[in-house]
Amino acid sequence: MDRNVYAEEWGVVGGVPVKRFVLRSGKLRAAVLSYGAALQMLEYDGQDRILGYDTLAGYLGDGSYQGAAVGRYANRIADGKFTLNGRICDVGRNEKGIGHLHGGEVGFDKRLWTAEIVDDGEEPAVCFSLLAADGEEGYPGNLSVTLTYRLVGGDALRLTYTAESDQDTVMNLTNHTYFNLNGREESDILDTRVRIAAEYITPVDARLIPTGELRPVEGTPFDFREEKAIGRDIGAPDEQLRLGLGYDHNFVLGSDRRRRHAVSAWSPESGVRMDCYTDLPGVQFYTANVLGEPGGKGGRPLRKNQGFCLETQFFPDSPNQPSFPSPVLRAGERYESTTEYCFSR
Repeated sequence: MDRNVYAEEWGVVGGVPVKRFVLRSGKLRAAVLSYGAALQMLEYDGQDRILGYDTLAGYLGDGSYQGAAVGRYANRIADGKFTLNGRICDVGRNEKGIGHLHGGEVGFDKRLWTAEIVDDGEEPAVCFSLLAADGEEGYPGNLSVTLTYRLVGGDALRLTYTAESDQDTVMNLTNHTYFNLNGREESDILDTRVRIAAEYITPVDARLIPTGELRPVEGTPFDFREEKAIGRDIGAPDEQLRLGLGYDHNFVLGSDRRRRHAVSAWSPESGVRMDCYTDLPGVQFYTANVLGEPGGKGGRPLRKNQGFCLETQFFPDSPNQPSFPSPVLRAGERYESTTEYCFSR
């Protein structure tokens, strides 16, 4: 089709049609789904650069959050509880019965979002919206969320989140796309070279919950301040790598909300570079350490180290860590955040 953005039906969930929106601009072509507001395809220079599935059935059976919008609180909350305004909020323990992960049993990744094409010009955009009810998964407040995917300048994908609540609540929205810049899904990402503009990580305990410490990366396998291959130190004898089975850690970008050049990634195999910009204080760098899903794109299984995630975020367990940047959204306030992925050769 010649249009810059169009919609097609992609199956049915609970009697409701699921739509797949295809956007194109310059060297980029993207596809996003109304199920989970998931990024299903991201082609740069004619090759797909992300993992995922060819059919809706793959996403319905997925356990790895492929391309999904994650919320109400992305990442982990210790023991599935936090205190807000003197009230204990129990949001459940959907991760091995010991903690809360990515919004709970039915997080935003498993919801059908309302979708609308909001720009069909040279920078096409689709806006997804969702209402999370007061008490849903244990969270307080009726939370209204939007996520807009927009292709910018022919070489960038911009994700803009907004949210408002009628009660004080906590919120942490992110995207869980697995990138593989090689353009070959069967290849791993260990040779991909990455730079992360972070001097600290938030180390974790055996439950992958932050200890509260900000630990310098200098002299550790977590020092990505100068570009290096993902695989160079991933097997180093380091306690944090052992706990995460590789990299699965929050890198501290800053304490304020200014826009930053957070991460650069470059594939020596394809020559493709991706630069990530965000106004959030952290990014979870995850190297697909436990990925193992049947029937990915082309029928090929998804496996360990086949992709990497850059989950821009507030820090994990921030509702229980008063020294971390606050994820609290006050009643009536408007939240807005932008993350952008820019591609080049």
